[in-house]
Amino acid sequence: METGSKRQANFELLRIVAMFMIISLHYLVKGWVATPFPFVVKEHPAGAFAWLIEAFCIVAVNCYVLISGYFLVESAWKPGRLVSLLSQVLFYSLMVPIFLLLISANSVRDLDIYDWIGFVFPFGTEHYWFATAYLVMYLFAPLLAAGIGKMKKRDLQILLALLLAFFSLEKTILPVYLATDRYGYDFGWFLCLFVVAGYIRLYGISWLEKKSHAAGAYVLSCLLIWQLSLFFNTLGGEAETFARYANMLYNYNHLLCLAGAVSLFYVFKNLRIGEGRFAGVVRKLAPYTFGVYLLHEHILVRYEWMKWLCVEDVAESFLFVPHMILCVLVVYAAGTAVDRARAQLFARVTAMAESVLRKQS
Repeated sequence: METGSKRQANFELLRIVAMFMIISLHYLVKGWVATPFPFVVKEHPAGAFAWLIEAFCIVAVNCYVLISGYFLVESAWKPGRLVSLLSQVLFYSLMVPIFLLLISANSVRDLDIYDWIGFVFPFGTEHYWFATAYLVMYLFAPLLAAGIGKMKKRDLQILLALLLAFFSLEKTILPVYLATDRYGYDFGWFLCLFVVAGYIRLYGISWLEKKSHAAGAYVLSCLLIWQLSLFFNTLGGEAETFARYANMLYNYNHLLCLAGAVSLFYVFKNLRIGEGRFAGVVRKLAPYTFGVYLLHEHILVRYEWMKWLCVEDVAESFLFVPHMILCVLVVYAAGTAVDRARAQLFARVTAMAESVLRKQS
């Protein structure tokens, strides 16, 4: 995400936009705004519109991984970055329940030893599924980068086609649930996305280089996700297979979701942001986006913030739209403030440790 010593503002902006999308996804689904698709859309127009917003936001996680793969494929692997990831996740995993205990919150009253094991070992227990999948991807990053760099373009295309056939095409077209399908919530899909990003970095997709093509492909992919979901759910009363197709359209490893993510990635890849105040603000905010995720998706918080912000009161009306915008801004701002404080704390602890080590040597 850097050119020289500066992070590229266009990719940093995509990280921020993607986090707004992720918070919106959680608001819609975990707040029960996007209720199960009705067979008669006219009876639940607000719910149907919620799924339209969901379709335009569902690409966000894939975009995050594409950004990482795009830069990691040609950058040095840094153990320090791994330590930073581990410490950041562990900080939120432990500090959130400790803070809630101090304020005697209802969500921590029934915690037992198994809950605390999950807080202490957040990766193995998949407290944060994204963090676990991303950690494994980062561990494999140097091997993947080396392999991608040594492969001929034709061989890489064949490999990528086979990976997508296994992880995406198969589940997209087959009318059955697959034992190997984790719906994109695992490191296997992240490794596949890494290869996609590596191919984009080295060879690109020429058709998407044109801004109108990339924007149009993103919009079309998202509209197809929404429209096909409505269509298959309407047919779901006739056969369960159709309902299955409708649900799969909103999976991260569905071909349409991948197409939308790659297209949106290209929109921002070719976006030119001039140096100035806006670019500066983007660069300052972007490093805290992961902290926003870790705070609002903590297992003790992920459903509670819906109650704190009274999502249920607007869940069945179009009032959810302005309410969602406000809630997303509040959650993002709170997460950014907390992670900024966490970063400052880590910086001070690191400085103190380095000072002690220097004195001892």
